[in-house]
Amino acid sequence: MSAGMTEAGTPEGGLDVAPGDLDARSLYGLLTSLVVPRPIAWVSTVSPEGQRNLAPHSYFNLISSSPPIIHVTSSQRRGRLKDTAHNIAATGEFVVNVASREQIELANHTAAEWPADEDEWTWAGINGLPSRLVAPERVAGAPAAMECRLVETVALGNGTMFFGEVVWFHVGARVMDGHRVNVRALDPVARLGGPLYTPLGEVFQLVRPDWEQLRDGAPAPVAGPASTAAAAPAAAPAPAVHAKPASRAPSA
Repeated sequence: MSAGMTEAGTPEGGLDVAPGDLDARSLYGLLTSLVVPRPIAWVSTVSPEGQRNLAPHSYFNLISSSPPIIHVTSSQRRGRLKDTAHNIAATGEFVVNVASREQIELANHTAAEWPADEDEWTWAGINGLPSRLVAPERVAGAPAAMECRLVETVALGNGTMFFGEVVWFHVGARVMDGHRVNVRALDPVARLGGPLYTPLGEVFQLVRPDWEQLRDGAPAPVAGPASTAAAAPAAAPAPAVHAKPASRAPSA
C-alpha cells in the first residue's frame, strides 16, 4: 500500500464510505457539496386559490431541446411537500426565472419557510410581470424567464421531479447580443454546498473534438479565452437564436 493511502486507495484524511453509513444531514451535505455548481431556478407558481409563491430551487436542469423541456426537483421538508410542489402538481404551470447576481439576495429572501398563505413577493418587495401563456407571474428585473407547462412528474426518494415544457421565453434586451445570449450579461449565480454560492467567474472556450480529425492525428482542442479563437481553429461563439420564418405564438 502506498504511503498516505488507505487500503481502499483513498488518500489519508479523505472519505471512503457507503451512503448508508452516513446520517441524513451528513449525506445531504456531502452530496450537495459534490454536485456543484448547480444552476438556480427561481420558481414562481400560484395555488388553485390564487395564492402566489416564489422560491429558489437548485435541483434544476435542461432535459430536452426539442421540444424544450426543463426540470425542477422539489425535495421534501420534514416529510412534506413544499408549496412549489403542491402548486405545480395542482395547476400544471410554473415559471423559471433566472436568478442573477443582482437579485440573488432577493431570491434567498424567498427561500425562507413562509407559511402557505403568506406572499413571498410582498415580503421581499418583488414586483411581478404578467406571463404570456401561464398564470404564475414572472419576476420583474430578472434577466430571463421561462414559462412552463407540466408534462410529467416523477417521485424518487425524497425528491419530486417536475418536467415542464417551455411554452414561452422572456429574455431581456440587455442579455441579448444580437442573436446570441451574452452569458456575462445574464450574470447567473450557482449554488454550492451549505450557504455557499458562486457567480459566473472565468469563462473559457473549449471546442468539442472531431473524431475524424483526432483519428488523422490532429491535436486535441485546448482551452483558451472565450473572447478569442485560441482554443481551436473551428472555435465558435455561443449558439445564435433565430426565429422561424413563420413563427407565431402557440395557442393558450
